[in-house]
Amino acid sequence: MMQMVLTDAQWAVLEPLIEACRPHYETQHHHLRRTMDTIIWCHQNGTKWRAVPTEYGPCWMAAQTFIRLGKHSVWECVLSLVQMQGCGSA
Repeated sequence: MMQMVLTDAQWAVLEPLIEACRPHYETQHHHLRRTMDTIIWCHQNGTKWRAVPTEYGPCWMAAQTFIRLGKHSVWECVLSLVQMQGCGSA
């Protein structure tokens, strides 16, 4: 069984931010939470995409999503929204 990286509370904050920032002409991502968990897991562990455990789903999906969202400046948009909401403060 896959261990979730994001808590339900964290996902409840992050999901609408991603949805607000991602291009609306793109198709809906059916495994967005799992893919975000995979991207964060990779970052936390400093691993390459191909080292992702199989329970996180296809590594190519996470890599492709990460790159696609980067090309559309989604990461910058999400960060900006988080900073405006004050969600990043400890």
